[in-house]
Amino acid sequence: MKIAVTSKGVDLDSDVDPRFGRAAYILVVDSETLSFEVLDNKENVNAFKGAGIQAAKMVSEKGADVLLTGYCGPNAFKAMKAGKVGVANDATGTIRQAVADYVVGKLPLAEDANVEGQW
Repeated sequence: MKIAVTSKGVDLDSDVDPRFGRAAYILVVDSETLSFEVLDNKENVNAFKGAGIQAAKMVSEKGADVLLTGYCGPNAFKAMKAGKVGVANDATGTIRQAVADYVVGKLPLAEDANVEGQW
């Protein structure tokens, strides 16, 4: 399974970035091998608006099955749902730990956004 995780750094021991659209990086991790690809999200970090939608498009195009993040706003959540990517909010700790938590069921998929727009 491909798991996208918002990240403050470029490796599995980096902390989860609680922001989705404006996260510094998004790591797309293979849940079985822990191999990963780093997506640089710098174009969206300073975007006036639409950062979440653009980040959702990038994650969907990489074939992720699920996104782990801290907070996902309503427009980004809708975009993820349209791309058939599940969202698990409230992820914390390192990327490695967040992936492990999701795999064992500690991070359930969300039914809706957990913040207002423009967090």
